[in-house]
Amino acid sequence: MPRHLIRIAIVSLLFVTLAVPVGAQTSPPSGALWTESSNSKVPADIARLNDHMNSLAEKLKPTLVQVRVRRTETQNDPEQPGTPEERRTSGSGVIIRSDGYLVTNEHVVNEAEKIQVKLADGRRFDGRLVGKDERVDLALVKIEATGLPVAALGDSNKLRIGEFVLALGQPFGLEQSVSFGIVSRKGAPLLVAAPGFDFIQTDATVNPGNSGGPLVNMAGEVIGINSMAARNGTIGFAIPINLVKGLLPQLASKGKVEW
Repeated sequence: MPRHLIRIAIVSLLFVTLAVPVGAQTSPPSGALWTESSNSKVPADIARLNDHMNSLAEKLKPTLVQVRVRRTETQNDPEQPGTPEERRTSGSGVIIRSDGYLVTNEHVVNEAEKIQVKLADGRRFDGRLVGKDERVDLALVKIEATGLPVAALGDSNKLRIGEFVLALGQPFGLEQSVSFGIVSRKGAPLLVAAPGFDFIQTDATVNPGNSGGPLVNMAGEVIGINSMAARNGTIGFAIPINLVKGLLPQLASKGKVEW
């Protein structure tokens, strides 16, 4: 046999011998595919912090609500200019009085034709807009209910840079969530959204749908109302609760703030 044919035969034989058919079953590996932790003990200080944050979240979740809004907007479709279109959006809110008063953001309920409030226990109520202020992005809503759990309002003037905070809300219209961070800055001016007012800046994640939810300190007190965030959600801004408390009486009695 010619030498070149012998080489071809040898190479072909090697391919046949080494080739593994696609989809061929192989023997399962012996033993487990992963390793179980042999020591899940958390340092005592961290464990206490974890337990404390868990208890805060469980305590505050019943006071958190989802605010669902229906409004009619005009389409910008050039083929059907001016055609009305129904739009449904949602945000968050927090109960501040047991007879059904809650706060949220003005942009959550702005131009709402219908407001529905979903409680943590699943109950739904029609909401009535009591008052709002676009400048600070604050709104007061009322539902017809009694005996509701309420969140205690703290003193935002006592906040310190670097202090731990929790941001609660209903991001993307999903169930309640909690994110953890610190106070990054006090007195953060928002020249576009609310000129002349200082907000609380935090790195606690604030996603779409968290608007109107509470920013809470480690004492379980609401020290701000989440209002807006950078596009990626890594920088959030909250209305200081002392500013909120100063405006609520006017929203309740007049439906607006007279500056």
